Amino acid sequence: MTDTLHATAVAHDDGKAFRAVLLLGPSGAGKSDLALRLVAAGWQLVADDRVLLTPSTAGLIASAPPRLAGLLEVRGVGIVPEPTTAVPVALALDLSRRPDRLPVVETLDLAGHAIPLLPFDPAGDSAPQRALKALASHGLAGTSSRVSLPILIVTGLSGAGKSTVLKALEDNGHEVVDNLPLSLLDALIAGTTDRPLALGIDSRTRAFDPRALAARVAALRDAGRDVRLLYLDCADDVLIRRFSETRRRHPLSPDRPASDGIAAERDLLGPLARTADLVIDSTQLSVTDLRARIAERFAGGFSPGLAVTVMSFGYSAGLPREADLVFDMRFLSNPHWNADLRPLTGEDERVAAHVAADPLYAPTLDRITDLIAGLLPGYAREGKAYLTIAIGCTGGRHRSVAVARALAARLMAQDQPVALVHRDIAKQAGDAAVVAGAPLTESATGSLAKNNARPVGTGDEQ
Repeated sequence: MTDTLHATAVAHDDGKAFRAVLLLGPSGAGKSDLALRLVAAGWQLVADDRVLLTPSTAGLIASAPPRLAGLLEVRGVGIVPEPTTAVPVALALDLSRRPDRLPVVETLDLAGHAIPLLPFDPAGDSAPQRALKALASHGLAGTSSRVSLPILIVTGLSGAGKSTVLKALEDNGHEVVDNLPLSLLDALIAGTTDRPLALGIDSRTRAFDPRALAARVAALRDAGRDVRLLYLDCADDVLIRRFSETRRRHPLSPDRPASDGIAAERDLLGPLARTADLVIDSTQLSVTDLRARIAERFAGGFSPGLAVTVMSFGYSAGLPREADLVFDMRFLSNPHWNADLRPLTGEDERVAAHVAADPLYAPTLDRITDLIAGLLPGYAREGKAYLTIAIGCTGGRHRSVAVARALAARLMAQDQPVALVHRDIAKQAGDAAVVAGAPLTESATGSLAKNNARPVGTGDEQ
């Protein structure tokens, strides 16, 4: 089970071992400043401010929560990007206590692992050198190489946005290989890389066999590799419209209507859709929305343990295809009928207060929170990588948004990393027109909104 620790972690690779050091102490103790100096001295950032700790056969693995991955706070400058990694913990330094001249090495118990603990003074120019000496003298023996970097296999329906996803992954530090023949999969995975690997594999791939691919993914997992399968889905009518607008032929029906190819491909990819770790439905997502969704999940590689998304939505636009759990909030008092609240959303405190004033709100939120808290350990035990909790109301702008925010806050207070997504908040009240981002589908007026973003699925998505 993954735990979250208020700390900063950095890692050092001396060519023989790659080990992480936890920097402990309250806010203002100098954790981020010392991390910045260590990074400048050749160390690598693991996580700043919050560290995820996951027991494994390689030891206690430290990594960054999804929202903090790839970020470092630099006082007086702001939040700056800094690549992160996942590494076994070898030592903890307590910056809140000044050490004796000859300190006694203590032991810190973290998730059943005994980690050496030293008081440490972060002040002075010699702090990076002293930290390195402390790791060499008192740190646990490390791995002979880096933790195996994760592999993300991106697949799904043609036109659903795979090229957009792969470009977003490349922009967020992944090594991307598209349309890889399955015969080359093992050779590519066996190679060395300093970046997470993202592979685009779909029906265009030479000798494509979805069952063989699913079996290969299962075998890699059994061998201890961190492999995830991302499946991109989309409604048939939207896919047909995209192929019509771009004048591209469907790869499985070059001489027949696109609808025939879509049906054949959906049937072909069924085994992968059923075994996917994460399903993203791009039906109503703009290019910007889809890239943001990918950055949210994968900007720092994979987070160990269960990644939870709380999503608000409107039933008028349909159920989210990626939802694992769905809760209906249409029984709560509707701010839509208040003329002052109607133009607002559930992000506004006045709307949230209106929803919370309903007598059924508090007991419902309590029960949902308790239910989810009880389910999360089971999902994690079964190896589920992603869980999407969908909170719905009629339009997806008021009640569902307010409840989703409150639920996400409660789960985060329990140290559960949560991504909060409002699927339909940008829609105009009483209309289906998207007012933020480039729509992938036609608006209620039947015309595409005109802006600079290109719809997902156009151009190179086949």
